[in-house]
Amino acid sequence: MGKPTGFIDYLRELPLDRSAQERIKDWQEFHLHLDEAKLREQGARCMDCGIPFCHTGNLLGGMASGCPINNLIPEWNDLVYRGLWHEALYRLHKTNNFPEFTGRVCPAPCEGSCVLGLNSPPVTIKNIECSIADRGWDEGWITVDAPSIRTGKKVAVVGSGPSGLCAAAQLNKVGHSVTVFERTDRIGGLLMYGIPNMKLDKSLVQRRVDILTKEGVTFLTDTEVGKTYAAERLLKEFDAVVLCTGATKPRDLPIEGRSLRGIHFAMEFLQANTKSLLDGHATADFISAEGKDVVIIGGGDTGTDCVGTSMRHGCKSLLQVEILPKPPMNRAQDNPWPEWPKVYKMDYGQEEAAAKYGADPRVYMTTAKGFESDPEGRVKAIRLVQIEWKKNEKGQFFPQEIPGTERVHETQIVLLAMGFLGPDQPLLEQLGVERDARSNAKADHGSYQTNLKGVFAAGDARRGQSLVVWAFNEGRGAARECDRYLMGTTNLP
Repeated sequence: MGKPTGFIDYLRELPLDRSAQERIKDWQEFHLHLDEAKLREQGARCMDCGIPFCHTGNLLGGMASGCPINNLIPEWNDLVYRGLWHEALYRLHKTNNFPEFTGRVCPAPCEGSCVLGLNSPPVTIKNIECSIADRGWDEGWITVDAPSIRTGKKVAVVGSGPSGLCAAAQLNKVGHSVTVFERTDRIGGLLMYGIPNMKLDKSLVQRRVDILTKEGVTFLTDTEVGKTYAAERLLKEFDAVVLCTGATKPRDLPIEGRSLRGIHFAMEFLQANTKSLLDGHATADFISAEGKDVVIIGGGDTGTDCVGTSMRHGCKSLLQVEILPKPPMNRAQDNPWPEWPKVYKMDYGQEEAAAKYGADPRVYMTTAKGFESDPEGRVKAIRLVQIEWKKNEKGQFFPQEIPGTERVHETQIVLLAMGFLGPDQPLLEQLGVERDARSNAKADHGSYQTNLKGVFAAGDARRGQSLVVWAFNEGRGAARECDRYLMGTTNLP
């Protein structure tokens, strides 16, 4: 590397965020930016470590270790240190179609497996990635690059989320005519309607969509395959199909009072909020948390986004219920490097709630037993109980209630953020696509081929709920195998 002692000379430094009290008043992105000199110093911290685990993209302990799209991280870190930003962008685009997205919303498993992280704070990989991409846009280096030759092959991509956009970009790059079907009114799927504006400004998504459109990709919005567009038409009118519909079936909570008004799935809340912001007025399905006592059941990114959105609505109070134990402050003995570090942290939403209410809004080892109703059939309270994790005779952990710990918490809006159970089934059923035991489209990772000839599946629709960067991995991989199917060979990575 250009600065062999960089990891000794410079401390880890991230840009400041806008203050929590300030940013909850608007929907603008909350991250600020480091100047170029500081970014070059951070790039210099990347070690000449011999084996850069940061870009391995393995699964260890069921979690990503290193970058699933195998970003050439040491290379572009060194290029940033040298001030060669255009070259860094070129390296970044070799493995990542949309680095401005992952640079904002990816949880950075690369940093969890950074070799420097063995005994020091890891390299600020995510921030450097985002800075390279943003610099590329600012300098006008990211431009339309349409293919010079068309193959005459037509490919349908169903779903315009992260895996669908990557598949479409890659397939279009090699000259196929790509049509992307999206059932909502805007392109982007999870990137558009699943991630709030303060984490990913929607103008950034639209900017990429505009580039892809100019490069020749056709986007059809308000078109739900299987409803407004017959599923069998895909097989008749296209030479190949890539299913990237996501895992949109939410996990429910079938307890007493679930049918009361005021209890919503997290995505109903988040999607309606984003659409209202983009449309410039509250839509018919908009759900407001203003002035209400909000309870969010479930953690993870979706739960955090519900916290941040509720804070911006001006909620009266906020409680986030997690059934798992509170993570330790440092890696546990059974969570060694380079596994993803399962340690305690406050994400942006919890930081905002703590700034306003004085404490992290999360309660751990707690579950819901039921909901209580007001006279109009709306939720007025939730019954909570503390649990402890026990092992059954098979050695499997299960939650057991602790007697005497039940309590009632007042609430007028409950958001269920407990994950997803797989893709919507009607389209898969109409096409005759086989499902695995978890109801996902059955296709092997690496081949992405379903039981139907020329029909591929990728992203959450194939693997279940996962990270955006895994969706990128799968969208690119499915494009490669689809191109191989159509042409007999492929040059796609």
